[in-house]
Amino acid sequence: MQTLSVLIGLICALFVVPGLIPGLGWTLWATLFGSLIGIIFGSFPKRKIGLTICSAVAFVAALRLFLGGGVL
Repeated sequence: MQTLSVLIGLICALFVVPGLIPGLGWTLWATLFGSLIGIIFGSFPKRKIGLTICSAVAFVAALRLFLGGGVL
């Protein structure tokens, strides 16, 4: 489960980068949803690296959505 969480976190981190460009903020919704799934998977193993990655990605995506009004 840890490997799955890290993999989900890295994929979501790749998708958050284009979402930072104005006009592509809609990709952050999918990134936020994927990182929340990664947080769920990352909370079970003993080592929490996947949880940390997914939490950071979710924070960046949520902050960008908040600042952009949810769409931009």
